[in-house]
Amino acid sequence: MSSRLDIDKIDNGSLREVWSVREFVRRHRLDKDEEKRLLTLFGSFATKQELLSNAQRPCLFR
Repeated sequence: MSSRLDIDKIDNGSLREVWSVREFVRRHRLDKDEEKRLLTLFGSFATKQELLSNAQRPCLFR
């Protein structure tokens, strides 16, 4: 069974917010190397979606 989606009712606003890369790194507790990489990739500002898609965090094992 399929249904029709109304594109106007889908909320994409929160992913298109523009964030400071430094603020994003601070909030997500990323290290300085990752901050440098994101700043090189995007500059000072990027959308939340871009940052979430490109941020890399190391796996934490016990």
